[in-house]
Amino acid sequence: MKHPFHLKAVWNGGRNDEGHIDAGGLQTVISIPQEMGGPGTGTNPDEMLLGAAATCYLITLAAMLERSDIVPQELTLASEAIVDVTNNVFTYEKIVHTPRIVLQAGASAVELKMAERLAYKAEESCMISRAVAGNVSIETFPAIEVAEAQH
Repeated sequence: MKHPFHLKAVWNGGRNDEGHIDAGGLQTVISIPQEMGGPGTGTNPDEMLLGAAATCYLITLAAMLERSDIVPQELTLASEAIVDVTNNVFTYEKIVHTPRIVLQAGASAVELKMAERLAYKAEESCMISRAVAGNVSIETFPAIEVAEAQH
């Protein structure tokens, strides 16, 4: 079964102008980021690729934890992308995910180990990670904790 996704885009002007995209749940202004000499309005391809990779990873991790009967008290993610610009050639080099999984108070050592294993496995299983494999390096540095027991 195939699932099509659609996006419509309009670009108004030249390099330093802006456009708009509409992909159903994602509707936003787009432009070249300020860091790359653009106006920096709305979002840009660099942020959107990072957003796609991060949300795919986070949703995949949540689903894997759920299938393993692990219900985290807290699940957060910080992600960073590194884009290299050498001789006016832009290369999306690396994405680094740093998930933080806080397990419920009283979680066992087995659950801790499983959560850590799934934090790494989610990256390999994520559709976006697989789509960019071989072109963009993706690293994961999970922090797994157990919540303090409430007194």
